[in-house]
Amino acid sequence: AAVAWEAGKPLSIEEIEVAPPKAHEVRIKIFASAVCHTDTYTLSGAEPEGCFPVILGHEGAEIGVTKLKALWRMQILSKS
Repeated sequence: AAVAWEAGKPLSIEEIEVAPPKAHEVRIKIFASAVCHTDTYTLSGAEPEGCFPVILGHEGAEIGVTKLKALWRMQILSKS
């Protein structure tokens, strides 16, 4: 994950441990992610609602797998 620990500083590439999915949730495998203009705005420190640390790159290409092994195309949503 590309972690921004504070505004205006370089991103830190780190492994993040995520809790297992709960009822009615699915885990997705991210194949690619992009940092968009909203992310760069947050990273600049100009975003009034920006908070740190934050994982950037909310626009992803991924596959979700359910108990039925169905494949879903999903988009990660952010608060922005």
